[in-house]
Amino acid sequence: RRRQQQQQIRRQQQQQQQQRQQQQQQQQQQQRQQQICRRQQQQRQQQQQRQQQQQQQQQIRRQQQQQQIRRQQQQQQQIRRQQQQRQQQIRRRQQQRQRQQQIRRRQQQQQIHRRQQQQQQQQQQQIRRQQQQRQQQIRRRQQQQQIH
Repeated sequence: RRRQQQQQIRRQQQQQQQQRQQQQQQQQQQQRQQQICRRQQQQRQQQQQRQQQQQQQQQIRRQQQQQQIRRQQQQQQQIRRQQQQRQQQIRRRQQQRQRQQQIRRRQQQQQIHRRQQQQQQQQQQQIRRQQQQRQQQIRRRQQQQQIH
């Protein structure tokens, strides 16, 4: 009996040991799984972060590009305005020149007209003098005839 009892006790002890070992193993496995799960989660988070960063960078690039395009457009507009202004200035100058030329021509014409008038007057004066002279001559003759 004692032997039997001893054997039973041993068996029980063995069983207990086995159970403990199994429990330990299970615990270890659980821990491993948990670790694996955590790693996976971490990886996912990292991936998400990377994606977000990439998206942000892309957005920033787009914004920069748009800004550049706007600046270019503004510059072009400015250049066009300047050109227009220059053209307008040039036209105004041309118009001014034309007016001045017209004024000069009129002045010249007026001068010519005056000269012509003066000439005419002079001619008329000459003709009068000639007439006067003739009349005088005629009178003298008449006087002489009377005297004779």
